Order: sequence, then C-alpha cells, then structure tokens
Amino acid sequence: MKPGSGTILGLTMLAGVLANLPARAQNATQSCDVPDYLLASESALPKVADAVTKDHRLDILVIGSRSSTINTSEAGAYPARLQAALKEKLPSVAVNVSVEIQAKKTAEEAAADFVKLMEAKKPTLVVWQTGTVDAMRSIDPDDFRTAVDEGVAALQNAGADVVLMNLQYSPRTETMISVPPYLDNMRVVAQQHDVPLFDRFSIMHQWNDSGDFDLFSTSHGIELAKRVHDCLGQALSKFVIDAAHLGPAQQN
Repeated sequence: MKPGSGTILGLTMLAGVLANLPARAQNATQSCDVPDYLLASESALPKVADAVTKDHRLDILVIGSRSSTINTSEAGAYPARLQAALKEKLPSVAVNVSVEIQAKKTAEEAAADFVKLMEAKKPTLVVWQTGTVDAMRSIDPDDFRTAVDEGVAALQNAGADVVLMNLQYSPRTETMISVPPYLDNMRVVAQQHDVPLFDRFSIMHQWNDSGDFDLFSTSHGIELAKRVHDCLGQALSKFVIDAAHLGPAQQN
C-alpha cells in the first residue's frame, strides 16, 4: 500500500531534517559523544591504510542524498567536517573529500552510475550513504538489498574501500515508514562484503535519547544542523581511522 499525501509530506521531512529550518538558540553543552560499540567494526579498510602510510594521500568520495548537505552551509555539512577532522588527525596526509549528490535516487538508481563515477573520481574510499529514498518510496526490501549488494560490488571491483552509511534517524517519521528492513538489509550486505557499516541511524537515535540533540522539534534551525553534522563528521573520522587500524605512529 502506498502512503497517502500526509505521509509523503512527513517522509520528505526525513530527507530534509536539519537542512532548512528557522534558527533557534541551542544548548552549548551538547556533546558529540558516541558509545564505543556504535563505532566498532570488525571489517577493515586496507586500501585506506596503504594510502595513508605509503602515499600520504587519502581521496574520499561521499555518495549521498540531500541529508549529506546543509542548505547555505556546505562547509558545515558532514563531508566537509569529515575532511577537517581527518586533516587534524592525519597532519602529514593530503586529505580530500568530494561529494556526489544523488538526490531523490534509490540505491538501484544511484548504483547505475558507479562505474563511470569511479572512473572519473578514482577515490581510495567511498562512503555510500543510502536507504532514505528507498524507505520513502517503500521499495521492496529484497530489491533494496540486491541493489546495495550490486552497488558495493561495483565500488570494490573499481578498487575502492567502501563504508556503508545507513539512514538518518528522525523521531517524527517513526510511525510513517518501516525503517528496520532497510537497516537490516544494509547490515547483511556489509557483512557479506566485509565492509564497515557506519550506523548513522543508531548514533543519531542515541543523541536524541540522551538529550544531546532534540531531533523531534520542528524548530531545529541551521545552527543545530551544523552541530549535528559536525558531530557526524567527527564520529565518521574516528570510524575510518579505527577501521583502517591507523595507530598513533601512522597518524603523525
């Protein structure tokens, strides 16, 4: 059954949450803390490790949707914050993070361009953020899993390490879409291909439950968007460094 017009309006908020809302003052004590278990991964990023230790260069491509951006504040979006955090942690490495926006595309539609995209960009690491559009469109979860599986395979065959990033968390849409099938299928594909899964959904859920960020209010504001994206960039930088098994010696 397809969602009604009221549900579609609510689902659109999932893709645009934190992106284009009126500003309000935020609590300066908000934290970026993430439980260790949410940043742990048994999968590794060997190509990232080689690029950092041997070439002293790291090219990252973020393939995302609208939620990988902040309107009027590109420098505040999580890809830019990821680059800043990695440059701070890897001072001897030339870090470059580029972004390919796949607005309103399902996983299958986005993956169709991966071969050409990889030929043009040649990144060491691809962070593929997906799932939101598929959930909004109620794409069959099995079809979604197949698309993610084929997309990851294409990225790996092109010679890149891959990090999967799942949906963002929005308490306002929990009753509108069934998110678990998409989260579960991304986890399955990550395990099958032995790639790390950055659990953005659980991380944002944790921040909301702990009171670090109020993701329910309709008056978030651009400042909150910047804070959330900054925290995501910091968490993702730690996730990448840990998955690449870069110790203190490799980071200097």
